Amino acid sequence: MLAPTRWLGIVILPFLAAASVILYGFPTSTERLFAWTIVPPLTAMLLGSAYIGGIWFFISVVIERRWHRVANGFPAVIVFATLAGVATLLHWDRFHPGHISFITWVVLYLTTPFLVLAAWIANRWADPRLPESVDVTVPRGLRFTLAAIGVLAIVAGLALFAFPTWFLNAWAWQLTPLTARIVGAILTLPGMVDILFLVDSRWSAFRLIFQAQLLSLTFIVVALFLRRSDLEWSRLAAPAVVGGIILSFGLYLATYVFCERRRG
Repeated sequence: MLAPTRWLGIVILPFLAAASVILYGFPTSTERLFAWTIVPPLTAMLLGSAYIGGIWFFISVVIERRWHRVANGFPAVIVFATLAGVATLLHWDRFHPGHISFITWVVLYLTTPFLVLAAWIANRWADPRLPESVDVTVPRGLRFTLAAIGVLAIVAGLALFAFPTWFLNAWAWQLTPLTARIVGAILTLPGMVDILFLVDSRWSAFRLIFQAQLLSLTFIVVALFLRRSDLEWSRLAAPAVVGGIILSFGLYLATYVFCERRRG
């Protein structure tokens, strides 16, 4: 892996750490502390959970020497950051101009997609496309199952992003056009990882990314419990979304345990 890629991770990590503390630790104070006011707090904690997973991922980027162990996470970051940047431009009036967190947000999301894309392209030569000496080939059926779930997550995420008003009165909790687009962007994160199982069967290429996703899902499940009052249980989407998150956590955990046991 090229050294500038590690430096990119080092630069990104403090922003993720600060944002995750604000969003997950103080979700009711985004009007005062964050780049834009997020209501209800559950949405803030969801975004914070994504950042917590991102912290684990970019720590891996900084300390890993083998590019392929983190490479499959880069397309997900590119798509998420691009969508977040576009959402920012579309809803500029919803942000807190002049606030340090707003300035940081704008700089981050108007530069990160290009920087991460450049890192991904520059490092592609470093992947031999071969299994490690101690590795596991993920079974085809499991790969196709995860890829199918990934497609569903991407479709749902892009639908939320492209047509946010369709979901304002249908989602599991209260949304605005801006938060609908951000939730949609978050949904693409696991989706973009999972579809890569169609072209890569090496567990070593997903192991660290799954750790990050499991960490993120753990915090999301805790957020659903802590902010259960934010859920609109009268809407059919509420049990569907909550159930989907719990099932996803179970499937990711089972996949991780299964592959780790085979890895030895």
